[in-house]
Amino acid sequence: MFGGGPQLRGAVADAVPRDPVVAWTLEAGSRIDAGAAIAGDVVYVGCRAGTVFALALADGRELWRRSLGGAVGGTPAVGRDALFVGCEDGEVRALDRATGDQRWHFPTAKKVSAGPTVFSDPRTGEERVLINGYDGVARCLRARDARLLWSYATDEPLNGSAAVVDGRFAVFGGCDARVHVVELETGSGVAKIRTPAQIPSSVATLGLFGYFGSYAHQVMAVRIDGGAIAWTYEDRAFPFFGSPAVDGARVYIGSRDKHMHAIDRVTGKAAWKFRAGGRIDGAPVVFSDAVVFGSSDGRLYAVGHGRGEILWQMDLGSSLSSASPAYAKGTLVVGTEGGVLYALRSSEASRT
Repeated sequence: MFGGGPQLRGAVADAVPRDPVVAWTLEAGSRIDAGAAIAGDVVYVGCRAGTVFALALADGRELWRRSLGGAVGGTPAVGRDALFVGCEDGEVRALDRATGDQRWHFPTAKKVSAGPTVFSDPRTGEERVLINGYDGVARCLRARDARLLWSYATDEPLNGSAAVVDGRFAVFGGCDARVHVVELETGSGVAKIRTPAQIPSSVATLGLFGYFGSYAHQVMAVRIDGGAIAWTYEDRAFPFFGSPAVDGARVYIGSRDKHMHAIDRVTGKAAWKFRAGGRIDGAPVVFSDAVVFGSSDGRLYAVGHGRGEILWQMDLGSSLSSASPAYAKGTLVVGTEGGVLYALRSSEASRT
């Protein structure tokens, strides 16, 4: 799912692939706005034409494709045996992971541009799906049959996915300029943390802290269980449109000022900035030694997260502004606005 798991951290334990080369590509037929999901040996990705693809991670072989009724603007979420996809026709759909056949659909009042979040109920182990909609409503569905377990209404659209924190809370920001903390079991509101401006994307979490950017040109950290703002980071008068990624030391977030910002996770002080050739609206992925992200200049960058030095860059020929990279089993997967999905591996791994 988006962020690699229900905490939406965007971090992996591996070292970044070195000297990457293209292992395979997919021509999706329309722009790819969101990140792919990778589970086991399969890649799942959607595009603006409303098609969802399942591809073999090893070689890009198409396993199935399914045409849906609306554009796919968010990362699909992979459950135990189903794939959950939000569409801009307002429908959330569950597809069989093996065949792509539709199992159920759930209508909302407006588009669903955020990726779903899948989690297991900590008491029963039952699989559940969190959906945030442009109608301003967060919903929790039972994964097997789309039964609505609870809904939570806000005053403005929700563009970001919901994070699951401590097995107790669903956490998300909204266009109402608030971070909402909701009891995961019942959907009851726990806290509404007021911020200066709209929060256009997902809140990344680590422990009991949430991290996010806003249209107020700020990045903020909040204490989820207490509702207090821990710190605020400001640099230049450009919005932070994308979601951050978090490791033990820093928060990494791109900006429309064309920089990737690394911020000390505890103090909120600047660690470094790296200038790309275009805006950075997608979320990065953090490796043990680097942060990888795309830019509207068509390049995918790998930057050492200690000092922000460039390790490598690849020109993929079309804007990578919004789609976030995904990673598994030595393979980076990222889509472009030109409608091409790229799988990249280190040159050494490709030779073997």
